[in-house]
Amino acid sequence: MTKSNFTAEDAKFMQQAIDLSIENVANGGGPFGAVIVRDGEVIATGTNRVTANCDPTAHAEVSAIRAACAKLGDFKLSGCTIYSSCEPCPMCLSALYWAGVERIFYGNTKQDAKEIDFDDSFIYDQIALDYSERSIPCINIMRDNALEGFKAWREKADKILY
Repeated sequence: MTKSNFTAEDAKFMQQAIDLSIENVANGGGPFGAVIVRDGEVIATGTNRVTANCDPTAHAEVSAIRAACAKLGDFKLSGCTIYSSCEPCPMCLSALYWAGVERIFYGNTKQDAKEIDFDDSFIYDQIALDYSERSIPCINIMRDNALEGFKAWREKADKILY
């Protein structure tokens, strides 16, 4: 999607995400805001509350996803678009894929974030490495025992797939 392929409505929701990011700085949070929309209606918003809540997962997008899913009573955000004041980090991008949003609009880029010391490039670098080369050891143990949970899931007749 190119810059010319957004509507006045998209601009309105993006401005709301940007405004949230600015307000959040004044309220002790990080400079990130997100708005989740479906059918022209704001379903939920979120801001970065990592330090305020002592929660490293309290990014704007994840907070908005949690609020939207709770409001809709569903773990899927089908038909939803997210407007984020900044390009989603690897965690948020993964969460957005898991949530099933249909479109992601963002304002600032990951390079812009890096320039104000919100650099997530090391995470992308770590994912690409072999487990033995990562800075946090990733050690596979007790796989046979752990597979019992997967076996129970596979055999569960009334599971909800996601």
